[in-house]
Amino acid sequence: MIELKEENIEAVFQEAIDMIQPQNSRLVSITKRVEAIDPLSFYDAAKQLRTERLYWSSTAEAYTLVGTGCAFEITAIKDRFETAEQEWHNLLNDAVSNNPYDVPGTGIVSMGGAAFDPEKEKTKLWANFEPIRFTVPEYLLTEYENDFYFTMNIMVRADDHPRQLANQLREMEGQLLNGTPRYESDTQIVGRHEISPEKWKQTVKLATEEIRQQKVEKIVLAREVRLKLDKEADSGNILRKLLNTQSNSFIFSFERGKDCFIGATPERLVKIRQNSLFSTCLAGTAPRGETEEEDARISHNLFHDQKNRGEHDFVVQMMKKAIENYCTDIEIPNEPVVYPLKNLQHLYTPVTARMKKDYTILDIIKKLHPTPALGGTPRKESVAFIRKHELLDRGWYGAPVGWLDNRDNGEFAVAIRSGLLQGDEASLFAGCGVVKDSDPEEEYEETNIKLTPMLSVLGGAE
Repeated sequence: MIELKEENIEAVFQEAIDMIQPQNSRLVSITKRVEAIDPLSFYDAAKQLRTERLYWSSTAEAYTLVGTGCAFEITAIKDRFETAEQEWHNLLNDAVSNNPYDVPGTGIVSMGGAAFDPEKEKTKLWANFEPIRFTVPEYLLTEYENDFYFTMNIMVRADDHPRQLANQLREMEGQLLNGTPRYESDTQIVGRHEISPEKWKQTVKLATEEIRQQKVEKIVLAREVRLKLDKEADSGNILRKLLNTQSNSFIFSFERGKDCFIGATPERLVKIRQNSLFSTCLAGTAPRGETEEEDARISHNLFHDQKNRGEHDFVVQMMKKAIENYCTDIEIPNEPVVYPLKNLQHLYTPVTARMKKDYTILDIIKKLHPTPALGGTPRKESVAFIRKHELLDRGWYGAPVGWLDNRDNGEFAVAIRSGLLQGDEASLFAGCGVVKDSDPEEEYEETNIKLTPMLSVLGGAE
């Protein structure tokens, strides 16, 4: 990648154009600091431009990325992580960047995700979502440590005119940064269809039989609930409600065509900042109590519950094994803590390490996904069972979503507590870890608890 220090936008474009061979093009990226803005105003303004939008927020860190448009996209079917990695490096090798800020998530940033299982037969439900897709947005707003940055990415050809390109970017900058929030009225759920709940319970029973025969230790089974809304859902409005209700979560939205995959997940898969790795083991779930005393009792029971502790330990051991060849200085506490959210509480263990040279966040993601919390243990056998018996095409549910930048920073979460918006309809997803003593009715009730955050923002009961 070529780094330019020129401050004049026209000069940046002219210098980039001078380096392009006829009939070729290259990505030019320009970043500037801007005045504070509500990221959701930017998101709403992008809707008026009728371009696809992307949103990522780590609420615990007040860190937000909002993208719109597509300057470059990466998709793949076979060898999807390797192909995405190669195309990303090819793009960066030929790109021109003008970014004076050492701020993660500025400059050339790619946002996207992948399907849970690319070998599972794809249904029309996820027709707009590829097995893997990353988008370099044309326009990107980054909020970091109370400062705001605006990045413009554009593919430039040898016959382009610098002033015309600069004027185009300035016009878009004005529209996106000077928009006002749009508050839509809330949706209401007018119909709810659970996809074959009794058959799902039978699948849970079948999984316990498989486990008792010692063919596998744990299998995670997910199910779908289809909702009918009183009007078309507005993803900006839903993001607002998630931000207000789901603290300590990673809140995301990825639009593809008329569909939008959206959610608020508490589960970080991996974060990398300046070669430091941070990850999260999050497995074992219980509801919150209605009183402090009840909440403390539920928390105590969760911490000492053998099933939940065993499920959590599966994840911890897998995490350690997955990163040990890519990292040094690995630190993992001996015991979890209870991590409270608004509707749920989880067993939580943090992981830190240092990345070895020449490895990237995509190497780690490929090794980690799917975690025992979303697939099971052992991975190959549990995912094979899911592929054969689960009633659901998970699509991007339960899979990695997030971002990476041209300076090897990045962050991905596991896309749980999520839903797929499709006009005035939506599909919500929830899963649970099945072990040999699992009771189908209890597992069914656990999935109902996990559906609560998305149901509440779509107009269902708290």
